[in-house]
Amino acid sequence: MEVWWRQEGETICNRRKIFHFKVHDKGASFFARGTSSALLRKEAFIEGRWVSAASTFPVLDPATGEEIAKVSDCGTKEAQDAVNAAYKAFHPWKSHTAKERSILLRKWFDLINQHKEDLAKLITAESGKPMKESVGEMTYSASFLEWFSEEARRVYGDIVAPPAKDRKILLLKQPVGVASIITPWNFPSAMITRKVGAALAVGCTVVVKPAEDTPLSALALAELSVQAGIPPGVFNVVPCSREKTPAVGELLCTDPLVAKISFTGSTATGKILLRHAAGTVKRVSMELGGHAPFIVFDSADVDKAVAGAMASKFRNSGQTCVCSNRFLVQSGIHDAFMEKLAKAMDAQLKVGHGSEPTTTQGPLINTRAAEKVPHIADAVAQGAVIVRGGKRLGGSFMQPTLLSSVNTDMLCMQEETFGPLIPVVKFNTEQEALAIANASPVGLAGYFYSRDISQIWRVAEQMEVGMVGVNEGLISTTEASFGGLKQSGLGREGSKYGIDEYLEIKYMCLGGLSL
Repeated sequence: MEVWWRQEGETICNRRKIFHFKVHDKGASFFARGTSSALLRKEAFIEGRWVSAASTFPVLDPATGEEIAKVSDCGTKEAQDAVNAAYKAFHPWKSHTAKERSILLRKWFDLINQHKEDLAKLITAESGKPMKESVGEMTYSASFLEWFSEEARRVYGDIVAPPAKDRKILLLKQPVGVASIITPWNFPSAMITRKVGAALAVGCTVVVKPAEDTPLSALALAELSVQAGIPPGVFNVVPCSREKTPAVGELLCTDPLVAKISFTGSTATGKILLRHAAGTVKRVSMELGGHAPFIVFDSADVDKAVAGAMASKFRNSGQTCVCSNRFLVQSGIHDAFMEKLAKAMDAQLKVGHGSEPTTTQGPLINTRAAEKVPHIADAVAQGAVIVRGGKRLGGSFMQPTLLSSVNTDMLCMQEETFGPLIPVVKFNTEQEALAIANASPVGLAGYFYSRDISQIWRVAEQMEVGMVGVNEGLISTTEASFGGLKQSGLGREGSKYGIDEYLEIKYMCLGGLSL
């Protein structure tokens, strides 16, 4: 592992590996300056207009602490204006034909692809994600608009055989109305298009509240929506600071003009929003916290399991909801797996600013996230051994860390770390592994490696998660449903099922017929 950091040069010796710190002078301003000025928007976007709020809040590069931009800090007034605009636009928008909505979404998709590099620079600037991953996110983000532009024309109702001869029974699918879209910082573009693509495809209108750390990507999408010809009021964006988020979020979840809420974020916040939504019994879909198990059985191909662990854990520096968090390795291959994983970390991981082409690990989103290092300290205090990493670096950076001799009582096995930490528990039997994997109140994703086909069926069916990766560490794709079990959320996104979250089914009985 190499580490690049923008401070005085220093060297840290960590067990067998030496970490070299070198001066690095690329900051977020490089990206902001290099991005098309038309895409670097700083105001709220309401009813097709760019609207300034009374105050602003800073957006920072998490790698350096540099200010990228000052963005309008919207309050409840702007949020209410956006809801009103979305409601006003809903009736004409739902009256567009499915084909017309499909064409506009396709134009939006094409524009995102045309500006993919600039949009990726914004993601790296505000989230710290390495450029290669940011470009990948933009491909992923655009794919949802493409997918739902096609699904828009495949929203079918039903004609049902009636019990009497004088009537016909029809089941119609209609858009629910205005949707509040509340999104996280770890995928600041894709989490918007995955929700908004489905909503707009069926005729809903939306108000997007992006995460306070990453509003620039949402505002850039708004700019491209204008260029695509999306009508005013159909897509609205209200950025706000951390301080104003509770009030804005409450309004978006309680206003009677809002019919639907879609949220991606922590389980704790999701529960608050559910309470808000209950007052007016709104439709809700939520993708909440994950604490994914990653099981390696004796029957696994160890090399493939190591590759899967690297891909699943270290994407976005471990800051994805489907990242593996609890690693369970069977005793027969435990030592071989640990040795090969440590070597892979040495060879493949480089910490640094996302602007560096060779960087694989950017910073955590902010210093609050980096303060989860106590997960490591707690594990070591209870007997875990640091095999690689183990230290917090300057600012929001953290060394990718591998722990052995971990037990299930440690904090890292009880709570989602959301960082580049691999804690490994050794187990003996399949039943033991499943018991540990399922002993969590959340169940978003899970992974396991095995070459025993009977074991594959048994384990896949018994894992209490909404998504299972079998001999695969990267499973997210537009075509497949995304969502979890237990306290990991409600509903599904993506796939043919994602569009149903924005539809109501209306029963129509046409009677008095002479047939």
